[in-house]
Amino acid sequence: MYLDSEKKKELFEKHGKFKTATDTGSPESQIALFTYRISHLTEHLKKNHKDYGTERSLKMLVGKRRRLLDYLIKKDITRYRAIIKELGIRK
Repeated sequence: MYLDSEKKKELFEKHGKFKTATDTGSPESQIALFTYRISHLTEHLKKNHKDYGTERSLKMLVGKRRRLLDYLIKKDITRYRAIIKELGIRK
């Protein structure tokens, strides 16, 4: 399995606002989790280009991440810039 509880815990500790494994609600940790899932699905679709269900899921995840990033821009632009730089996301 590509995303087990240990990997999630690691992502939340690294990118969370409070640096604890229980910080699952902060936008930074959610964006990091979505980015990890998006990269995995992108690699899957490179090999299986006719998997339309996965393609739809990927589009929905990208939309969720975009909405969270838009929220973060409105709330705190410095946190937005930090997470963009850290994850290497471009608009």
